[in-house]
Amino acid sequence: MTTVGDTGLLETLQHEVALFARRAEQTRLGGVGQVRNSMDRAAYLLLNRLDKEGPMGVKALAASMGIDSSTVTRQVAPLVDTGLVKRTSHPEDGRAVVLQLSPRGQARLDEVRTSRRQLMAELTRNWEPEEREAFCTLLSRFNTALSDRMSAPAPETPPTA
Repeated sequence: MTTVGDTGLLETLQHEVALFARRAEQTRLGGVGQVRNSMDRAAYLLLNRLDKEGPMGVKALAASMGIDSSTVTRQVAPLVDTGLVKRTSHPEDGRAVVLQLSPRGQARLDEVRTSRRQLMAELTRNWEPEEREAFCTLLSRFNTALSDRMSAPAPETPPTA
């Protein structure tokens, strides 16, 4: 429950989140060195998901990411074209197609992850390990709350007379 005293804190929080979103988009939190800004957010998230969960079809990938299949199809096309993702036959149903991280895609993802870890280390170099852990915990919690809200059914609006 929000109290009147929380208004200032919530105002600061929404402002800081807005700044973070803008700065993250501006830099894409891409990392350091030559890898900086070299992979867009959608590509990174798709490659990361395929790496963590293994080969899967477009519908499964879309569901696991909380986006629609047409978006995944559109976002994965350039990844296939550049050889970062490959389309293969489903092992149990040869008619179905699954998306899989290619060796080139794995190498590229590893390179980007390393660069992004370096950036996170640089940005938080003056933080105590406990502060990094607390920030990660709270940011994960915040992202989960956003995800839950996005997947919840929209509240019904009362009919107008």
